[in-house]
Amino acid sequence: MLSDDELALLEAIRDSGSLSRAAARLGKAPSTISHAARQLETRFDALLFDRRRYRLQLTPAGQLLTQEAARLIQDVSRLSQRVKQVANGWEDRLHIVTDEILEFETLLPVIHSFDALQSGVSLRITHEVLGGTWEALREGRADLVVGATNEPPAMPQLRWLELGAMDWIFAISPRHPLARASEPLTQDVVSRHRAVVVADSSRSVGRAYGLLGGQATLAVPSMRAKILAQCEGLGVGWLPRKRIAASLKRGELVERKMADPREPNVLYVAWRGDHDGRALAWWLEQLRQPRLARRLVEGLS
Repeated sequence: MLSDDELALLEAIRDSGSLSRAAARLGKAPSTISHAARQLETRFDALLFDRRRYRLQLTPAGQLLTQEAARLIQDVSRLSQRVKQVANGWEDRLHIVTDEILEFETLLPVIHSFDALQSGVSLRITHEVLGGTWEALREGRADLVVGATNEPPAMPQLRWLELGAMDWIFAISPRHPLARASEPLTQDVVSRHRAVVVADSSRSVGRAYGLLGGQATLAVPSMRAKILAQCEGLGVGWLPRKRIAASLKRGELVERKMADPREPNVLYVAWRGDHDGRALAWWLEQLRQPRLARRLVEGLS
């Protein structure tokens, strides 16, 4: 490992191309710089400086030493900062998993506010679908999950709070055959038509909401894709009422009354009780704010 002075010496010689100019830059006598350069070569048992030309240059070995030493010093500096950060109660990193049903754009102002804390915490935000969200928390792939659906499962140290309830309506393209069917629509009538479903990302047991036995399906990767597919008449299904308000107003979708309405889904925020860092506490404080919770549940549409 090189000291700061040794790295400064290498960089000064590389940039100036002269022992005398390097000495002037570092505020030292040329003889001192020359001696230090020789000591470095002896220490590494390698020729670090090419003295054959008019302009003093680093050899390939000298260049490698300079680059790697600078990187190591920077890594040590970062490590020192991370150690102080954790000692002050901040996590090294925080992994947030949101259920895909939420719109990521609603979190952007919160991320800006978190960055303003200058905590040094490395933030990672990914998403899962349906059972995959709870699974990420259970398997340790998430420190915090936001927007998880269904009731919280049995899990050691599980803590949770309700984010809010999401209302659903059965909406389809005005060009779809069911748009002309008599209301209320029965399960028997709906089951004859393909349903659009968001594919569950759970690695173990997948599931789909509002799917009838034997019904053909079109599985898509996200709620946004499901809305687009139903606007195109590619299938039918339940959609979040607030998310499709604009599509209903524009006539891209029409609501159809069902004989068996769907109950609202409660969305949850959950975390493990054995994780109590300052970053997690800060995010939980934000998610408890009614305005943010409402925006997350209702979306931006």
